[in-house]
Amino acid sequence: MKFAFVVGQFPVMSETFILNQITGLIDRGHQVDIYTPQRQAASVMQTDVEKYNLLAHTYSPIPMPPNSFVRAVRGLQIISTHFPKDPKTALNLLNVAKYGGRAASLWQFYTAAPLLGCGPYDAIHCHFGPSGFKGALLRELGVLQGKLITTFHGSDVTTYLKEKGDRAYDPLFQVGDLFLPISEHWKQQLLKLGCNKHKTVVHHMGIDCDKFSFAPRFLREGDRIRLITICRLVEKKGVEYGIRAVAKLVNTHPHLRPRLEYNIAGDGPLKASLETLIQELEIGDTVKLLGWQQQQDLIELLDRSHILLAPSVTSSDGNQEGIPVALMEAMSRGLPVISSLHSGIPELIENGKSGFLIPERDVDGLAAKLDHLIHHPEIWSDLGKAGRTQVEQHFNIKTLNDRLVELSR
Repeated sequence: MKFAFVVGQFPVMSETFILNQITGLIDRGHQVDIYTPQRQAASVMQTDVEKYNLLAHTYSPIPMPPNSFVRAVRGLQIISTHFPKDPKTALNLLNVAKYGGRAASLWQFYTAAPLLGCGPYDAIHCHFGPSGFKGALLRELGVLQGKLITTFHGSDVTTYLKEKGDRAYDPLFQVGDLFLPISEHWKQQLLKLGCNKHKTVVHHMGIDCDKFSFAPRFLREGDRIRLITICRLVEKKGVEYGIRAVAKLVNTHPHLRPRLEYNIAGDGPLKASLETLIQELEIGDTVKLLGWQQQQDLIELLDRSHILLAPSVTSSDGNQEGIPVALMEAMSRGLPVISSLHSGIPELIENGKSGFLIPERDVDGLAAKLDHLIHHPEIWSDLGKAGRTQVEQHFNIKTLNDRLVELSR
């Protein structure tokens, strides 16, 4: 099969779940092209982007000059270059009688010309709801073909709708062939918005469990207890509450201060305010902001850690998580995890069996669960084994990619 992926940006370090789908389909012998309005610089490339030579199969709109004369002159050059690749579709892009100003301004040609001659495709996979509109337009124009599939992740069902309104996806629901919310939580939200239940199927994001070796956690005498959080430093990750919980813990149990280490790996707009919070709480000796880390460094950090915290919250603008990949990776490696009763996370973590869940922003509850885990290291191994089993059975990218192919037919 031949797939077209329509995404907002590519490549993006924080969206390895999309990359895992693309490379998984290629590994199965399928062809994949990528269309993105925002092609990212090589500095943020993941190893697999280079390994699979994905940038050679990545297409973006041609920048359109604002000056109408320059646009027309440049447009003639673009038309002469791309028209021979697919004359019939090229003429459609220029059909003023059909499309009016979109065609007359050459906007359609600048937008879609790079895809001329790339098809035909069997399926169009759009990641995040707004990309579904782009996929629908490109299919309407004729440069993409096949089943139109849109995956919804979280922010596209929260923040986006807060801005655009609850009816924003109605046109997409009419023309789309399949909708893949990444959790049951988001499926229910889509159904409330009017999405056809017969076109809506939960399809989790996942990880390659073979890349994450399992190692039960235990505490050697004299070891420091190492906590870790891996995420972008944005509001919905709830890092503030992890820091406050650790501060409460060491203030309640001063003997833990020299034995406890909390590493936070990641960068983002809240870094400065979190640094200030650490100073105000006087826990700089315990809590460290490590900044952005290479993938290999993250693996080493996980290997040295005992417990992962992911205290996710609903942000002030309504944004929510999907199901964090960092949680899947930690559980796959055998770490006990503490997270929140938030979005689709309870579909990954069975409270008390494969980890612990607390209400959002509950610093006391988070501190209490940390206290319990720290003083009962004998349960770490069982929690880790249950977590690994859960990821293998329900969030294994290999199984999920096999299913994705079948859903795409």
